[in-house]
Formats: sequence, structure tokens, C-alpha cells
Amino acid sequence: MRRDSIFYRLFQQSPTLLFELLSTLPANAADYRFDSVAVKEPKFEIDGVFLPPDTGNPGVVYFCEVQFQKDEQLYERLFGEAFLYFYRNRDRFSDWQAVVIYPGRSAEQSEVHPYRSLLGSDQVHRVYLNELGDIRQLPMGMALMLLTTVQDNQAPEEARYLLERSRQEEIAPGTSRSIMELVTTIMVYKFTQLSRVEVEAMLGLSLKETRVYQEAKEEGKQEGRQEGQQEGRKDEAVLLILRQLTRRLKQELPEEVRSQIKSLSLPTLEELGEFLVDFERLEDLLAWLDQHRTP
Repeated sequence: MRRDSIFYRLFQQSPTLLFELLSTLPANAADYRFDSVAVKEPKFEIDGVFLPPDTGNPGVVYFCEVQFQKDEQLYERLFGEAFLYFYRNRDRFSDWQAVVIYPGRSAEQSEVHPYRSLLGSDQVHRVYLNELGDIRQLPMGMALMLLTTVQDNQAPEEARYLLERSRQEEIAPGTSRSIMELVTTIMVYKFTQLSRVEVEAMLGLSLKETRVYQEAKEEGKQEGRQEGQQEGRKDEAVLLILRQLTRRLKQELPEEVRSQIKSLSLPTLEELGEFLVDFERLEDLLAWLDQHRTP
């Protein structure tokens, strides 16, 4: 399960979620944006960065790392990249903070002695999800984070509870739908042996409630599609996914690849719509398509 993708999607939708994990937060927390940044020399990219608003006054930059598997050089990489990026952009930021999210203490790097000063400071925050409390008592954003760690035999019940809770607590238009999509995506990643349609059935959802269907339907209206219901849904989904892939990969897809995508079934298209956020290169898409090639 690619939990980092889930968390980054959560942060993109609601950057303020990071600050729910901290005891203190900046006064302008609502104005932060979640992004990835690049350092040219030496060249590398940091995926989880919360950037303060560009107001002309230096702000605090937050580095976020989601780590669900033990990495014995995590802190070497995190602090090395953070220091270099801060050095390269010293005029933009007045300070830096780092947040590392673990499922539990057992996933943390074993040898931390060289970083004892940083880890004991107020600049580095280690969050252990299994110590946050009861998933049903947490704020919705934190509850969604914890859902990624729930045991498979308990996950469907907790997911259905969060869906129902989101319908009852909705305070802004579209909030419930956004939560529904996030819950569904988490469950698709958690139960990789099930199709998205099967996961939606597990959660008591219908295809017409999902984001892929709704966006594809709207796209189809704009293109003036008037085809039959089932075939129309597939064409609309294809159109949406091709547009998203072009934007994600920053290039036009080869005609052979476009044709292969158009030949996919509607459930497989919906699955592709969820996994495309993980693609970094055209080769990643080709590998996924090869795994889902019809015999």
C-alpha cells in the first residue's frame, strides 16, 4: 500500500491537516500550500514540503516525511536535504520545521544518536499514528490518516463509520464528497486484490457517487456526448483519464498507449484513475498497463 501517496493527497486537499498534528502552529497556517521542491546542485527533489504564502516576508518552511517502513538512513536523508534546501533558499524562509509520520515507534530508524539534538528540539516532530487515540474520537483529517493503519478486518467498518460521519458533519459544500473519495482511495490501496467497484460495494457506495464518474460526466457534457449510459460512462472516463495522464506526465501520450487505455474496461479505467497519481514517468504507466493487459 502506497501510504505516502495517500497522505500527500490528503495534504494537497487540506494543507492545514499537518498542523493538527502539532502542538503549536503558525498564525497563517490556513495560507500554506503543500508542494514538492527541487534543488539543482546536487539535483534532487523533496516531495513533502509545506510552503508559507509569498507575502514578501520570510516564513517558516515545513518538511514532511511519511515513513511506514523502516529506513535506517531516513534522518540522514531528511536532514541533509532539508538543510541544503534551506541554505539555497535562506532569503525566503526565517525558520524550518520537520514532521515525520510513523505508524508506530517500531518503524523509526534505530540509530538516532547522531541526531539527538535535533530530535529533542522543538524543530523536529515525530508523530506515531497508533498513539493518537480512538479513530472515532479524532478530527476527521486525523481519522483518515489513522484509517491507513487499521487492520484489514476492521477497516471496512471504520471506513463506513467515517463516511456516515462525514455526511452528518458536513459544514461546507463538497466536503462529504471529498472525504468519500479519500476513504474510497484508502480502501482501494489497502485491498489491492479488489477492484474499485468491489471496494465501493464494500462501502455501500454506487458508481454514480464517485469522483471519477462525476468528473467524467461533466467532461462529457462539455464535449457534447450523447451516447448510451454504459458506453457513455466509459468514454467519459477515458477522456478524463487521458487528460489527467497528460497533465501528470507532462507530455502527450503516444497513440498506441492512448488506444490501449481506450480498450480497458470501465472498472480497470477507474482503477487506473486512482493509481495514476503514483506515476512519475511514461515507463510507470507502461508497466501498469502491461500488468493489466487483457489475456
